[in-house]
Amino acid sequence: MTGHAGTTHEAATTDGTATSDREATTDGTATTGRARSAAARRTATALRRVATGYARHRDRAGGTWRAYVSVTGPDGHPREAVAEEPDTPVEAYSVNKIAVAVAVLDRVDRGLLALDQRIEVTEDLVVPGGDGIFALDGAWPSSVTLGHALATLLTVSDDTAVRLCGRLCPAADLNRVLRARGLGHTQVRPVADPHRFHLGTSTARGTHDLLRALATGGLLAASSTAYLLGLLRSPVAFTDGIRREMSSAERARVATKAGWYADGRHEAGIVFDRGGAPVLTYALFATGPTGADDVAATHPAVRARSRMGRPFLAAVDGLTGRAGGRPGAAAMS
Repeated sequence: MTGHAGTTHEAATTDGTATSDREATTDGTATTGRARSAAARRTATALRRVATGYARHRDRAGGTWRAYVSVTGPDGHPREAVAEEPDTPVEAYSVNKIAVAVAVLDRVDRGLLALDQRIEVTEDLVVPGGDGIFALDGAWPSSVTLGHALATLLTVSDDTAVRLCGRLCPAADLNRVLRARGLGHTQVRPVADPHRFHLGTSTARGTHDLLRALATGGLLAASSTAYLLGLLRSPVAFTDGIRREMSSAERARVATKAGWYADGRHEAGIVFDRGGAPVLTYALFATGPTGADDVAATHPAVRARSRMGRPFLAAVDGLTGRAGGRPGAAAMS
């Protein structure tokens, strides 16, 4: 991860003088140099704006924050905007449902599972009082497709959907998939039943890296990548945080997943440019100091994230997530 960009590069000439990117040449490199310098300046400005917006609203909310936010640079690689205890392990709560979905879709990619295969929903799998809609049915057993389970997992954050996924992808296999892809900082916590698990831990940097790898096509097949990100970008996905003060069209450019339990209020996701390439990636984990019983948008940390969303989007609105303006590996329209 590189730091803020924005300097003008100089090269020594044969007579010892310096020539900048901006000096005219006969082969057109001056134009290229000016464009690169301008792009670097825009990225540096975006980094400052993101960092300032984060710090302002974090301070107003209080509590303990672990965060990592990056902006995609002109070369297509992320530049660090925010790094606050990014390597401290935290209980990730429902943010780790993204990791669960990645592991399940990895099995789909390998032909071991299919989105249209059915799963039996028995009463012992239903989490009473949990988030989501399965607990509201009141009529079991029932049967749903794997695709339905994943859709409820990532949009309405269904807790029963976690157990349904566990029937098809045990905890040990899930963790193995993540470690094999260099994402070992994100792990679920196994229990005695191999098909059940607690959602476990991650770090802000680890969650950020998972999202970047996903959005740039490094984790799943293109179809599975588009499917997962489409769920996180859907209108019914979480809107109380980063996406709260955005229009419908703007919300569609943000893939996000929140997690909450006890005094933890977390959110992680990706802002896409207008062409569908990832231009900002965020992982925000906050705990305390008040409002443990409030899971609504009025919680101080959730309100802070809702106030960060607009500055984050505005900061990168003129940037592209594609290296040199070329289409990204996992660009989505």
